Amino acid sequence: MPSTRTVDNFVSLVEAGQFIEALEGFYLEGATMRENMDPPRVGLPTLIEAERRVMAASKSVAGRRVGPVFIDGDKVAIRWHFEFTGETGETRTLDEITWQRWQGEKIAEEQFFYDPKQLGR
Repeated sequence: MPSTRTVDNFVSLVEAGQFIEALEGFYLEGATMRENMDPPRVGLPTLIEAERRVMAASKSVAGRRVGPVFIDGDKVAIRWHFEFTGETGETRTLDEITWQRWQGEKIAEEQFFYDPKQLGR
């Protein structure tokens, strides 16, 4: 079960745009991450590689927590608002809920829930 302080530190890194550092500091080596109902990505190196691809596809990425973080035992729910700015200045927004399962002070599983129409899918 994560402490509130640990989850707050994780949120702070994401809000500071330190996405790779958040992965390296708060995810287990064998962690999984899943977009909606897509198959999960498995393993920290895979998660970092996917995050680098997302970041490379945008001029900038900014995220902020919306509302409170909910912690119940080893489960954490966070509502996020992300803005992706492309090379030509166009901005896309993504509002999502993330559902995490922690093992101690690290994330073991994470699943994102959002409307894919936000990404033009």
